[in-house]
Amino acid sequence: MNKTRRKFVNLRFINPGNTMEQLLHYCWKHKLLPLHELTTTDGKAVEVVHPGIHNTHAGPDFFNAKVRIDGTLWVGNVEIHDKAGDWYAHGHHQDTAYDNVVLHVCSVIDREVTRSDGQPIPHLQMDVPAEVAANYDELRSTDHYPPCYKVVPHLNQLMVTGWLAALQTERLEQKTADIVRRAERHNGDWEKACFITLARNHGFGTNGASFEAWAHHLSLAAAAKHRDNLLQVEALFLGQAGLLNPDKMTDKHRKAALADPYFQLLHNEYAFLAHKFSLTEVENCPWKYLRMRPHNFPHIRMARLAALYHSGKAGLSRLTECQSPAEAAEMYRAELSDYWQNHYLFGTPSARSTQGITDASLRLLLINTAIPTLFAYGRHTSKEALCRRAGEWLEQLRPEQNRVTKLWKDCGLTAAHAGESQALLQLRQNYCDRSECLRCRIGYVYLSARFNHTDG
Repeated sequence: MNKTRRKFVNLRFINPGNTMEQLLHYCWKHKLLPLHELTTTDGKAVEVVHPGIHNTHAGPDFFNAKVRIDGTLWVGNVEIHDKAGDWYAHGHHQDTAYDNVVLHVCSVIDREVTRSDGQPIPHLQMDVPAEVAANYDELRSTDHYPPCYKVVPHLNQLMVTGWLAALQTERLEQKTADIVRRAERHNGDWEKACFITLARNHGFGTNGASFEAWAHHLSLAAAAKHRDNLLQVEALFLGQAGLLNPDKMTDKHRKAALADPYFQLLHNEYAFLAHKFSLTEVENCPWKYLRMRPHNFPHIRMARLAALYHSGKAGLSRLTECQSPAEAAEMYRAELSDYWQNHYLFGTPSARSTQGITDASLRLLLINTAIPTLFAYGRHTSKEALCRRAGEWLEQLRPEQNRVTKLWKDCGLTAAHAGESQALLQLRQNYCDRSECLRCRIGYVYLSARFNHTDG
């Protein structure tokens, strides 16, 4: 092979499905093209002036591309397929949306293609560079996390900072969308949406979905009428969660609970409130305890939510008044009732006090509740100051310490603040776990073969 040309490989026998088409898209988008002259299947010279704008919706793959064919500059769309015959398999020959395609790029040219009016479209046969294919296979097949660890020490710091900033924004937008959906579900009630978000994050992952389902079901209107009585708030919260229903307990727990005077007090109080407000327990809301530390049991988290609600400190209006993360953190400190200061479950006294919430847990509540809620509400009310404040808080908080951030730190990428640790979590969940290396900026460095991956 001529040394001035890249090595190419056909991935049809290496990767199944539409991998070839995805990589062709990638190479076209980033102009990872042959170094030799490109030509159409009928021998006309092709120069890619601009690959166009990648279209992620219906229609041609790239809009407004600029390609010079046989000396004539064409401005239009580009469609990419593994095989040319896919043009007909996808019905493009009958779709006028594809009439402005000026070049059809394929790995295999197995037939000519035409527009809806029967006019032929120029073909460019293109293969994926061998080094890109090999690097992509390496990323997809490694069991190590992160799979791109070999290039991390060599990354340009400006690129890393920009990518983490983009991921941070992406994650915040995702959480904002969740909060907006909660508000819409409750007819624009942002106080309810704020409470549901707070409740979900009291589940701290394991019981998050159950806490959210419970909070959607909970009648805050009923709770508001008894907000000054912590016992009744506890009874309402625990009762609607099904945690006061002996039929939903294990035999051991039921026996201990029925012998506990405080359980009987709450049980009777909930029966009164349920009758008064026509309340029912939430259905299909499983509570998990396995491999969980006792202070994370649903009973303790529910009691803490009841104390917060009773204190009136953790509402939306109070949050918007906070000027610093420290001030917001104080919102989430509440004194548990005497019973829950030395119990994890009904009828089972604990050897240690359960009072107090750790600084790490407070930081998670700020990151996952206060900041997204502040940002979402600022966006909803067009108050840019609230959105800006949310972003500033993320950068003022210390980064999270968890398995994901540790793995990135071990290979050379350390989060400087909570915004960057959130970015690394977003990178793991939305890119690494989904094998979306083709959309990742670090993946681009790896795939473009700028480093010798066999080192280290």
